[in-house]
Amino acid sequence: MNPVKPLNTTSHTAASHTAASRTAASHTASLPRLPLRALPLPGGRSLRWHPRAALVAGLLLLALLGTAAWTLTAGDYPLPVRDVLDILGGGGRRADRYIVMEVRLPRLLTALLVGAALGLAGALFQTLARNPLGSPDVIGFTVGSATGALTVILLLGGGAAAVAGGAVAGGLATSLLVYLLARRGGTQGYRLVLVGIGVSSLLASLNAYLIARASFSDAQSAAVWLTGSLNARGWEHCTPMALALLLLLPAAVLLGRPLRMLELGDETAASLGVRTEAVQLRLVLTGVALTAAATAAAGPVPFVALIAPQAVRRLTRAPGPNLLPAALLGALLLALSDLAAQRLLAPTQLPVGVLTGIVGGGYLLWLITRHWRRTA
Repeated sequence: MNPVKPLNTTSHTAASHTAASRTAASHTASLPRLPLRALPLPGGRSLRWHPRAALVAGLLLLALLGTAAWTLTAGDYPLPVRDVLDILGGGGRRADRYIVMEVRLPRLLTALLVGAALGLAGALFQTLARNPLGSPDVIGFTVGSATGALTVILLLGGGAAAVAGGAVAGGLATSLLVYLLARRGGTQGYRLVLVGIGVSSLLASLNAYLIARASFSDAQSAAVWLTGSLNARGWEHCTPMALALLLLLPAAVLLGRPLRMLELGDETAASLGVRTEAVQLRLVLTGVALTAAATAAAGPVPFVALIAPQAVRRLTRAPGPNLLPAALLGALLLALSDLAAQRLLAPTQLPVGVLTGIVGGGYLLWLITRHWRRTA
């Protein structure tokens, strides 16, 4: 009889990691290669860009301008575009200025900023996890931010600033827990998603418990907040969100190059000089901060972080995280959903999370149906 050889777990783990890297590399290689253009910069450097991605970003900007114009002019108190431009320039009647500057504009800017933050966070996490389900609302970071905010609302009775701080603290604590549980042997994408789903289920149960033991009025307001809403949003919500995005957007863009290398797998990225553990930690912290800031401003709005990066990749057909186009599409999705929730679908103002949930659920069904047709 031939003796049974012991299993070499080290080589088996290395082989599995290599296979995962090859799978990621083959997936990246399967994307259509678009011609790159180089823009000369001072100091002998150059900026590479994709013409199609730039075209998509330009079209998204035009759509954002059209959505903003529609939001500021339409409604129960319609205003012509000329009057809105006059108000934005400092003129206009007092009543018109109040409608635009205190009601419509801060809500619109909050929607744009929150949507951009969610789209950007989704692009970071999906590329890091190398999994289309690796968005913050699936992994559990959004639910963790909601847990922190609910703790402040229902147990501590804090105001808007305290709720924002609770959302940030809850998101950071959840991300630390998920990261520590998923980092054994390297932060693999499938492990990050699975651990995040488990933690998200536990925190969702905790949120339900907090609401069940609260008073009726507190539970009702908390339930509306959990849906994700832009109702009654003012400058006190818009200004902190703008400051957060002003700090976190450059940090995310600077991580774009190592993030593209991480798509090839941890071993391949390390061989190219990327400090994988340090980059992964910075990516997680940046994405969690974006998610927590968005949740503090508008509640846990579902599916924007899931849809925007995937839709942008299909539109641009460019490899890589597509960070800026994902942020633009996230802003457009949330602004259009809020506009529909206000004026198109109901006589009352629905929470924007209801619309994004419908759109996101339909998108998931389309993805599942398309996958079944391909594998059939």
